[in-house]
Amino acid sequence: MNKAFTRETDDDEDDGVDASPNRPQLPQGARNYITPGGYARIRDELDQLLRVERPQVVEVVQWAASNGDRSENGDYLYGKKRLREIDRRIRFLTRRLDLAEVVDPAARRENRDQVFFGATVTLRDERDEERTYQIVGVDETDFARGRISWISPLARALLRAREGDPVRFQSPSGWREVEVVGVEYATIEP
Repeated sequence: MNKAFTRETDDDEDDGVDASPNRPQLPQGARNYITPGGYARIRDELDQLLRVERPQVVEVVQWAASNGDRSENGDYLYGKKRLREIDRRIRFLTRRLDLAEVVDPAARRENRDQVFFGATVTLRDERDEERTYQIVGVDETDFARGRISWISPLARALLRAREGDPVRFQSPSGWREVEVVGVEYATIEP
């Protein structure tokens, strides 16, 4: 069948491509908690896609389409593919922002000694080594920077813990126990 008569779809499910393959998915019915910095980062990426990247790609596709035969036109084919990727990412980011519930850790006034979303927690493990983690939204997760998602096993185990509490959690290497050494609340930079 000629490609001109096939329907290209923009549905995420139809093409099997997740708009954010490295991000954990939110549990069904869960709120999309996010820090103000994370919200700003997503909003900036969406703005960049809408105002800069998409218009540039549309311009290239229009130019390539005007050159004639589209079936062997690399600029046109690549441009259409890139346009679908951009549109898919725009839909994903828009949904994430629509579902976002912004929580500013610095605004927390009560139970500041207890671990909740947005806390920066210092832990001591079995080998007496200390590590610090920030509990952030699923879209802000960056393990290299010590940012763990609030739905991760460690963060879930830490929720409601206080300084001095032992916490047991399931890690990829098995059950581990850590001690909460400190809990802080501050603005988390993007």
